[in-house]
Amino acid sequence: MTITVDGPIDVPPGLRNVIVTETELGDVRGGEGFYHYRQYSAIDLARSKTVEDVWFLLFEGRLPTASERDDFLAELAPLRVLPAEVQAVLPAIASAGPVFNPLAGLRSALSVLAAARQLPPLWDADRARRRADAMLVCAVTPTILAALYRLREGLEPLEPRADLTAAANWLYLVTGREPEAEQARAIEHYLISTIDHGFNASTFTARVIASTGADVVSAVAGAIGAFSGPLHGGAPDRALASLDEIGTPDRIDGWVRAKVSAGDRIMGFGHAVYRTEDPRSIMLRDIAVELGGDLVDFATTVERRIVEVLAELKPGRNLYANVEFYAGVVMSLCGLPRAMFTPTFAVSRVIGWTANILEQSEDPKIIRPAARYVGPVPPVPVPS
Repeated sequence: MTITVDGPIDVPPGLRNVIVTETELGDVRGGEGFYHYRQYSAIDLARSKTVEDVWFLLFEGRLPTASERDDFLAELAPLRVLPAEVQAVLPAIASAGPVFNPLAGLRSALSVLAAARQLPPLWDADRARRRADAMLVCAVTPTILAALYRLREGLEPLEPRADLTAAANWLYLVTGREPEAEQARAIEHYLISTIDHGFNASTFTARVIASTGADVVSAVAGAIGAFSGPLHGGAPDRALASLDEIGTPDRIDGWVRAKVSAGDRIMGFGHAVYRTEDPRSIMLRDIAVELGGDLVDFATTVERRIVEVLAELKPGRNLYANVEFYAGVVMSLCGLPRAMFTPTFAVSRVIGWTANILEQSEDPKIIRPAARYVGPVPPVPVPS
């Protein structure tokens, strides 16, 4: 649907509920607590398929047959290996700054990859080249992030293994241990459930940059920048830190009331779209309960009581746990360090970003909105 207007139109702050384009990739129906990838429930896919299956679905428009899956895996295996030019710069990137910043490191490493591989602008590339570049970026992202972490820790980076799934490979590359099957599957559930989620800030950023005809890495780097904000992708570790702050069940009420009284945001609760429970959080809570342990028992107690107190203090707001709350719990139980919680999110979301970049690259029109000027009335004489 195309709407043509003469002159500017006002829209809600944050572009809330403003439709800016059409997509075949998926949608989020916040009022229903439901989201989907193409025609399939994202949660159903997470519970029954592999990361590679869903990756294929978003790129090709259908789930793969057995032979197509084998071909896809064979295509991915060599792409996961770091090019020599990227390997050479990783030690300097990993050691930069007093605090480890893996997303900033990923941006830098991908920029080197784009230069070394001469990634062309989307505008100048045919469909096959655009897909190939997107595949490369998605495949190499986990290898880069894991290598940066291990280098920062004084450990040698590991080579990706062709015999492991995307989820198992990620855990192996970070921890140096082949994960147990239940850990790999738990992380796979999480990765699939976070591959895409409507026109969130990072996805929209990627599409804006793609609309200029820039190369795939430029669009992904912009998405990573948006994603790094604590109001977007940077919250899984902060949600787990909240559990540390609370400490014991008897401190929950006082902690929540103090946060609300101070006007602080409670990380891991509330969502920009959902007015029901976040379906990703429900699935991850189930996975956490299956894994079990004291952390899970405490997390479920905290979640339940926070929802009750928020309902009392903010009636009608419908504030529930979002994906970040139990994501941190599940990742911790599977052996991932907190520094790698948000990078784990990026490992999956890069697939969604690039799927959106590929779709946007089919549209020749640049995204170019307007702003309402509210400064001093021009023209004012320039002082001499």
